[in-house]
Amino acid sequence: MAPTVTDATGQPGANGSAGASGTAAASGTTGTAASAGSSAQAGADAQAGTSRQAGATTRTVTELADGRELIYYDRGTPPTARAVADLRPLDAVAPSSEVRQDPMTGAWVTVAAHRQARTYHPPADECPLCPSREGRLSEIPAGDYQVAVFENRFPSLAGEPGTHPVPPALDDPLHSRGPGIGRCEVVCFTADHDASFADLDEDHARLVLDAWTDRTAELSALPGVRQVYCFENRGTEIGVTLAHPHGQVYALPFVPPRTAKMIDRAARHRAATGRNLFDDLVAAERASVGSGSVASASADSPAGNSPSDYPEDSRVVLAGEYWTAFVPFAARWPYEVHLFPNRRVPDFTGLNEDERAEFPRIYLDLLRRFDRLFGDGGQQVRAPYIAAWHQAPAGHEDEIALHLELFTVRRTADKLKYLAGTESGMEAFMNDVAPEFAARRLREVGQAPAAASTPETTAETTAETTTETTADTTAEEAQR
Repeated sequence: MAPTVTDATGQPGANGSAGASGTAAASGTTGTAASAGSSAQAGADAQAGTSRQAGATTRTVTELADGRELIYYDRGTPPTARAVADLRPLDAVAPSSEVRQDPMTGAWVTVAAHRQARTYHPPADECPLCPSREGRLSEIPAGDYQVAVFENRFPSLAGEPGTHPVPPALDDPLHSRGPGIGRCEVVCFTADHDASFADLDEDHARLVLDAWTDRTAELSALPGVRQVYCFENRGTEIGVTLAHPHGQVYALPFVPPRTAKMIDRAARHRAATGRNLFDDLVAAERASVGSGSVASASADSPAGNSPSDYPEDSRVVLAGEYWTAFVPFAARWPYEVHLFPNRRVPDFTGLNEDERAEFPRIYLDLLRRFDRLFGDGGQQVRAPYIAAWHQAPAGHEDEIALHLELFTVRRTADKLKYLAGTESGMEAFMNDVAPEFAARRLREVGQAPAAASTPETTAETTAETTTETTADTTAEEAQR
């Protein structure tokens, strides 16, 4: 159950709770206050938002100059600088997008042509996600922050969810379409431009978890929202256009293709076995470790600190008392890890306090292992990655499980995996790295210093080692 949200003064939130989890959602009410603010806004009258507190986490809701919502998340009582006004001369945002259904697959595609004008690789001193300073105003008016969430100025989906529901079909079944109604938010993990999520301490990572939980509770309660998707893209190789450490939250008006496939597979598994698919997946992977290290895992002695904790063919990377991370049996990407709470919950709001308390250690450990994968002679090569948090869509809370799918497009220190003809054209993945080898490698870098990423030569890893050859490179180029 998510932490209770109370007013910063200690009074209960006026809006009560949203959803079965009992998580309180934001009221969005704003008030006014005067604040000295940062040096750029000293002495200005500022619009201050309503502050609420979730356990040790306080949030302050305010608005940007164009009317978009901005929420600061802080540990404890927020500083008065949270009341700083956005003094930029911004015009109101009027995004226009639509969703169209592919008649051959049923998948919904979002068409958002206005995003062509979005900010693209600005220099560090013009980063729109850094705190504002004198002479340089950004999306964050305050001179500092811990975690900040705001509505994207260039959203793929926008408008009040539920006002224009996506139609199942129109009179023309080959051209079903609807307005791109939904919400896209940016989550700034830290004010430090040069940091990454892996650089955060455990308390700060818990603050991000609280923000994800709060946004999930509020957005999933909006009419017309089918699924809330929290994710992080890191690295230019992934296509990131802003270097500042940040992620996003999408409130989707449709169920995306991968989730739809999970729903179908879970239903088939239930019909065939009478059991939940995700329960069986986690249980099977944990069983591969044996009763020893998993059973003894704790905050003081986590499983996975030593590669010898696991059988050679286990795909488990690390296992805690409440969370398990493993390479999936049919991994699509060279290094791909799925992280599940051991107790199935539909979304972030379903986690209990024990699960929340263990999460920062497990998640930071996992991200840091990815950063140690591709070291070469002591030189760290940070792994570009996508961290995709899958949560149950509306109506499927009893079967679909909250979990992370974390993967990198890097396959060696100097080679990327490109989606070639089979992947991009047919959605049929071809993986160069055996999942069992990937799991062993991720276990080895758990505490070891960065080392060369060239795997040992075995029959299992021949596909990976042969990427060094000209013939392999030629074959890959021919396939693309």
